[in-house]
Amino acid sequence: MKSRLRYIPLGGLGEVGINMWALEWEGKVVVVDAGLMFPQEDMLGIDLVLPDISYLLHGGREVLGIFLTHGHEDHIGGLPFALKKLNVPVFGTRLTLGLLKPKLKEHRILRESDLREVRVGDSVQLGPFRLETVSVCHSIPDAVALAIDTPVGRVVYTSDFKLDSAPPDGLPTDMARFRRLGDAGVLLLLSDSTNAEREGHSGSERDLHAAFERIFTNAPSRIVVANFASNIHRIQHLVRMATQFERRVAVVGRSLRENFRTARELGFLSVPDGVVVPLADVDRIPPSKLLLLTAGSQGEPMSALTRFAAQRHPFLNVRKDDWVVISARPIPGNERMVLQTVNNLYRHGARVFYSEVGNVHVTGHAQRDELREMLDAVRPRFFIPVHGEYRQLLLHSELAKEAGVAADHMVVVEDGETVELDADSMTRGEKIGTGLVYVDGLGVGDVEQVVLRDRRHLAEDGILVVTLTLDRDTGALRAGPELVSRGVIEPELSTTLMADARAAVLESIARFSDSHAEVSLLQEVVHDAVSKTIYKQTRRRPMVIPVVTEI
Repeated sequence: MKSRLRYIPLGGLGEVGINMWALEWEGKVVVVDAGLMFPQEDMLGIDLVLPDISYLLHGGREVLGIFLTHGHEDHIGGLPFALKKLNVPVFGTRLTLGLLKPKLKEHRILRESDLREVRVGDSVQLGPFRLETVSVCHSIPDAVALAIDTPVGRVVYTSDFKLDSAPPDGLPTDMARFRRLGDAGVLLLLSDSTNAEREGHSGSERDLHAAFERIFTNAPSRIVVANFASNIHRIQHLVRMATQFERRVAVVGRSLRENFRTARELGFLSVPDGVVVPLADVDRIPPSKLLLLTAGSQGEPMSALTRFAAQRHPFLNVRKDDWVVISARPIPGNERMVLQTVNNLYRHGARVFYSEVGNVHVTGHAQRDELREMLDAVRPRFFIPVHGEYRQLLLHSELAKEAGVAADHMVVVEDGETVELDADSMTRGEKIGTGLVYVDGLGVGDVEQVVLRDRRHLAEDGILVVTLTLDRDTGALRAGPELVSRGVIEPELSTTLMADARAAVLESIARFSDSHAEVSLLQEVVHDAVSKTIYKQTRRRPMVIPVVTEI
């Protein structure tokens, strides 16, 4: 049977974040990106979410390397976890690897990691794959797309991109190279769908200048700006503004401080001497001469901005007359947390500029006009939209249809739905086991859906523990039943309810008093009796845990 190229989406198709995918040819695999996702509100107690890489670890496959396209968390944040199971060479540009190293150091795997730096325009041969980096403009410098030569044709992956003719670092998306790739023939295009719903053009970082200038001109006291810790372009813009308006800059938040230092050391962030002040010295600077840069633009519960807004930060808290700029758009699912932070800031006398109030953010992702321009430049034979929730992938596929890609030459897939290609055809392949791996504290993957379901149950309905002691010889009740509840109902209100539940337990076990029933059967009987009584009187279903001991 003729060999076929297999495209394997492991994360980022069907959700925003955890971007990771692979190409496989005759058992040889190249992996692109390894992102993470921050937990959604219903993921109680979860710290991070990772893609499931079990497919790469089994079945006699040889992973040749992992190629990183840029330094955002949703593309590199999951790598330390992946490398612990899959120690293969990692390729990336200078800044991408620079932002990765502290993460690997934190996980104590930097020394044994094989990191290989590539520059824009370089090509790397990995087994049957030849990967070329192509410059793209995004909200972080040193970002690249990939043109991957395979035995059946060329695959082009745009990664995250936008079309800005004059970006802050002077390196626009190299559309001339994309057009040349299109002229030479492209088998498959994988293109960023994040903004497939948004008409028009994404706009330029320069479009923010007027809004920032007004804020810096008129702010009576401290200016606080929150944005993504890895948005180096935005940070550079703000440092320039601070210098122009003679404000000193303090950097708040561990991730932001780390990225600020790395980008500065590698020459991607230009900061004049004397502009940055340590956090410990901010009280010595007049408020009207201070700019605070902070992370936490997504309302993350433990982030610097959230604690600052709620006046729970150990060093810096919101004050009256602070002007606070949230220079980011909420990731889907985070809107409520962001607005809670905005409410807290207003509550304490700050003035707030955010996505609904003031032009303080431009996206780093192409909108429909730019996505169409990319399709027209590359002119692929086959097309798969990537990066986004299902509706965004679908809308991007409709745009590809308008651009002339035949309906049977494109496919909308989600994580785990593989696609197989040869030079003339593309078909859906087998569905592989993928899913979300949850990180909770030091545990990786030890919290499954069933644990989350229990946590939700406990959070919504509380818990009721029923303890009773039986005589091992006669089966007679020696002590109990004792009922202890948490989160079910106020103890004062529950006296009669608990008495009824106790009576129901006594009645149910009386049926077994003469026989020697199994403890597990008795536990089931007690559970059902208590659950029915509580539900009948309160319409609530707390988690009931019967504890039956024999003495």
